[in-house]
Amino acid sequence: MSSKPFALTPGEPAGIGPDLCLLLAREQQAQPIIAIANCALLAQRAQLLGLNIQLISVTPDAFPEQPAPAGSQYVWDTPLGAPVTAGQLNPANAAYVLETLTRAGQGCMDGHFAGMITAPVHKGVINEGGVSFSGHTEFLAELTNTEQVVMMLATHGLRVALVTTHLPLKDVADAITPERLSRVTRILHNDLRDKFGISQPKILVCGLNPHAGEGGHLGHEEIDVIEPTLEQLRAEGINLIGPLPADTLFTPKHLEHCDAVLAMYHDQGLPVLKFKGFGAAVNITLGLPIIRTSVDHGTALDLAGSGNIDTGSLQVALQNAFAMAASQA
Repeated sequence: MSSKPFALTPGEPAGIGPDLCLLLAREQQAQPIIAIANCALLAQRAQLLGLNIQLISVTPDAFPEQPAPAGSQYVWDTPLGAPVTAGQLNPANAAYVLETLTRAGQGCMDGHFAGMITAPVHKGVINEGGVSFSGHTEFLAELTNTEQVVMMLATHGLRVALVTTHLPLKDVADAITPERLSRVTRILHNDLRDKFGISQPKILVCGLNPHAGEGGHLGHEEIDVIEPTLEQLRAEGINLIGPLPADTLFTPKHLEHCDAVLAMYHDQGLPVLKFKGFGAAVNITLGLPIIRTSVDHGTALDLAGSGNIDTGSLQVALQNAFAMAASQA
């Protein structure tokens, strides 16, 4: 395992991200984790939750190489823009949220961190704070000068990557071009190999249309775009099965020996994954020069400070980040 610490960003300060950091600190973790957060905010939230967590301030010139003891949390103190009340958004803290992400991402680029794990942000309040922000993925792509990234969600026994992400359904078919499909597939293949240590990844590919087009009777995208592109990629040595009908691909017969599924659009693949592992799934950004995993849920403002939250997704995000770092060591 890596001796470098991992960065943990708590996301929206009024949401459950700070709670997750503190609940995580109740037990010693397998690797050192540094919360990039405001110490006073964490202390305030710990008091609200009735948790006795020792906050240990650290700086980049002396990051620890050993995990914090149970009941304690390493913190790289980051200044807030305004005081925080659990459950109440404040645009004045937009810059704080982005600063935590910048410190984590740049720290990974500079070799201070082995990877970063992100708790949920609130896109709307960041934009209200005067910053154009479309999401973690786009922010980190720009920070690391990465042209193309791929969204993949994973849970125990299933990984699903997406060719298209947050598009209206009417725009999906036009967005699936040979160029895009090729780029996404290569990134998926390369990261399964390089970041997950799978020497010869096997990828199942969904068709776009019902029954994968049924020979052109239910759509021509498979014939015109998907099948020819997959053939070219197979010639490069990428192990691709498909395009297969999505309604039968997600069955044990097909999934038993595959390493990932490539879905054509968001709601083709993710409902299956979330049904299988909701609360224990992780969002992984592929294509970045750094390791980044994230929880698969939102800020849950109504639960902030209540103690009534599940750390399962964060635990899976940590486990995946640790495993990816170990495969690169």
